[in-house]
Amino acid sequence: MGQSTSTALITSRRDSHLSSQRSKPKFTVPIIPMEVEELTEYVLVEAPDYISDLPDECLACVFQSLSSGDRKCCSLVCRRWLRVEGQSRQRLSLNAHSDLLHLVPSLFSRFDALPKLCLKCDRRSVSIGDEALVAISIHCRNLTRLKLRACRELTDSGMAAFAQNCKALKKLSCGSCTFGAKGMNAILDNCPSLEYLSVKRLRGITDAATAEPIGPGLAAASLKTICLKEVYNGQCFGPLIIGSKNLKTLKLSRCSGDWDKLLQVIADRVTGLAEIHLERLQVSDTGLAAPSNCLNLEILHLVKTPECTDTGLVSMAERCRLLRKLYIDIWKANRIGDDGLVAVAKHCLNLQELVLIGVNPTQISLELLASNCQKLERLALCGSDTVGDVEISCIAAKCVALKKLCIKNCPVSDHGMEALANGCPNLVKVKVKNCRAVTYGCADLFRIKRGSLAVNLDSGEPRHQDASAGGGVAQENIARKS
Repeated sequence: MGQSTSTALITSRRDSHLSSQRSKPKFTVPIIPMEVEELTEYVLVEAPDYISDLPDECLACVFQSLSSGDRKCCSLVCRRWLRVEGQSRQRLSLNAHSDLLHLVPSLFSRFDALPKLCLKCDRRSVSIGDEALVAISIHCRNLTRLKLRACRELTDSGMAAFAQNCKALKKLSCGSCTFGAKGMNAILDNCPSLEYLSVKRLRGITDAATAEPIGPGLAAASLKTICLKEVYNGQCFGPLIIGSKNLKTLKLSRCSGDWDKLLQVIADRVTGLAEIHLERLQVSDTGLAAPSNCLNLEILHLVKTPECTDTGLVSMAERCRLLRKLYIDIWKANRIGDDGLVAVAKHCLNLQELVLIGVNPTQISLELLASNCQKLERLALCGSDTVGDVEISCIAAKCVALKKLCIKNCPVSDHGMEALANGCPNLVKVKVKNCRAVTYGCADLFRIKRGSLAVNLDSGEPRHQDASAGGGVAQENIARKS
């Protein structure tokens, strides 16, 4: 009986309010009639949808602050979010397999305003070819950055067609591709806004006898950074480098051929260089001294160039007085030492970062560096046979501005660490690795005297813990935290 009365009452109420509620969205909580005389229906009024009132531009800003995974989840909420997320996407990375060709129309109709694109293919797969790249360029005419990795099916023709469609390109990075000089020249001739060019293992470059020169092209006026790595006959990029009058950064790594003469011409023509990296090149003191014409040079990396000696470093240091960062890795060649570093200490007073690997400085050069280079904040001494407790004590006493210190494979002991704990008042981080005479007790010493100092200590020897004492555990914890 109670059930019949309640059901009739609910039905009556629904009929009486049907016309007034028809335009208002509502949620009803189902009522299961119980053995009561009367039940009341509960109506939940829908809250206003403020998100729908947001303009697309504001919603896009929200999406741009999310991680890649969260963006993907948001794109599944509704059609509007899918559209806005696609149109506001700034970066897209795709597996550049050959079957990508069939997906290009549908995929890039969604990402039609994409500025940054990365196309990568693994070694075992067939990469995209010219047809796919051209199709992408038609849909992405606003592309400003392109990264190509192992796209072995791309040819000069495909790169030329791409360059015609994407003239706003500012950054190009290609590695393990097989197009050659014609494709590269097409990019340089059609992309006048190109600022960054990175080329690694470009297989289409032929030998020196038949190599087509690359550059300068229209892009030479805007290029600021050129990186060449593992490029056979990299000298064919000489016209491009020489013609890039506004070039600020030049990085050359593992490129075959003799670079001395070309570096001299580059330094004479491109005097605004601020950063130079020379790694595993056939270069001597002649090439090392060449940047002395670049009076604005601030950063120099010299890695695995065994023919470079103190003579070349002295010539460079005497004129490049704005040098801020110096990285030397000659690894046991023993041809750069105190003489070159003394010249740096005398002339490069703005030095902030010094990394020495395989160099054997003594107290003579280190003391002068510490005294003259008052802005020195970061110092790394690795694989040096001459850096011991005396040298570390000198650094501790003289390097007042030093913030970070790294010591690896040096004959330093606990005595040097004790001096360090009492010196360098601005030191915030110290790393000691494979210095066998340094014990883990130094961790406690640093903790006691410099509680806020971040310490990374690894002597390379097994750690011996005493189970009956808490000191060993404390040392272990400090090492882990650092």
